[in-house]
Amino acid sequence: MAGLGAGGAAELRLLEERVSPYCIRVKHAMAVKGVTGYECVEEDLEHKSELLLASNPVHKKVPVLIHNGAPVCESLVIVQYVDEVWAGAGPALLPSDPYERSRARFWASYIDDKFFSSYLPFFTATTEEARAEKFKDVIPQVETLEEAFEECSKGKHFFGGDRIGFVDVALGGYLRLFKALDEVAGTRLLDAAKFPRLAAWAEHYEAVDAIRGASPAVADVVAFYKKMQAAASH
Repeated sequence: MAGLGAGGAAELRLLEERVSPYCIRVKHAMAVKGVTGYECVEEDLEHKSELLLASNPVHKKVPVLIHNGAPVCESLVIVQYVDEVWAGAGPALLPSDPYERSRARFWASYIDDKFFSSYLPFFTATTEEARAEKFKDVIPQVETLEEAFEECSKGKHFFGGDRIGFVDVALGGYLRLFKALDEVAGTRLLDAAKFPRLAAWAEHYEAVDAIRGASPAVADVVAFYKKMQAAASH
């Protein structure tokens, strides 16, 4: 198993929901780091397994990374854990400089706490008019990320500069979901005319072989979103 340490094969399992952006970001991080050979355990979140409930008794949700019997919960925590444990297996995701590292953590938190949370009302909107109205609330957060990318990337392809870093993985886990939503709802979240830097970033990010190989098909995410929309309409 590549990247599992000098001690040889180790137990490494990822409890996941395949199209969850939080699970996707963990798989992206592991792919970039070169960690392979782990077992993916698909969870039915309507009928959660005893393993999931025992591994994450506080939140009872995926992803959970189980490494040698020890569970690590919450996607951004898992990404940092992978970056530290397999430090020599691939490029560092977090910067070595303390200030730059703190800034990366800030923007990763912003992506979940501000940017994506502003998107949540869009998911439950059941009419075209309601979706259009809710979509407007997302745009200021995208504008903030467009500015953040200019600052963080220093003219390079990624938030991490020349290579994929912590913020890239944090946002990159959502890309397939954004594509699915654009396809179903007719939106254009990363419109190149309005957000040229983020649109170019998304193209560069998804062109990386490791990222492509660790991403679900857009069609699978579309099917999941349609199922969610159908449930919301009842």
